[in-house]
Amino acid sequence: MDFSDPNLSCMKNRAGRQIHRSGQGSSLARGLYFLFAPLPLPLVNRTFGRMMAAVSAKRPELFERLTGHYHKKILIDPTNLPFVIELSPDPFRPRLRAHRRGAIRVADARISGSFLTLLGLIDGRLDGDALFFSRDIKVEGDTEAVVSLRNALDDIEGTIAQDVASFFGPPGRVALSLTRRIGNRVSRA
Repeated sequence: MDFSDPNLSCMKNRAGRQIHRSGQGSSLARGLYFLFAPLPLPLVNRTFGRMMAAVSAKRPELFERLTGHYHKKILIDPTNLPFVIELSPDPFRPRLRAHRRGAIRVADARISGSFLTLLGLIDGRLDGDALFFSRDIKVEGDTEAVVSLRNALDDIEGTIAQDVASFFGPPGRVALSLTRRIGNRVSRA
């Protein structure tokens, strides 16, 4: 399936590059974009690789619900970040890799929404069905794979967001706490 032409509203930064706007306020979208834009992808991918290894070692049960989807590519598209995230949920070689927008064109499924919305979904604070029907997230391609991923995340005790925050130690836990507060304020607005 070709995902190179996401149906997103955009704005441009001073350099003329497109910034994908979240439904949660353009200043927040710009802030997140500019925070993550200068990060080199090799560093992001090295970090993602280590995070995925730590999460899969701690939570091998996560993959049990993904039987039949191990060799699929699922794109996670935080629409207000400068990259998309490719998830390959193979329990023997799980991968999480960032790609610049437009660099990856083929995937089995794609789930897109603002960073805070996707974080709320992963964190278990937001209901995936409600987000889908309110169009806060968009699912394309193999919806069965996306639903299996959501069910796997729902079935674990605790959250993957907490695991990832713990991977970064005290700064990660503080960052998660702050993003939760911001997400709660934005969702009430």
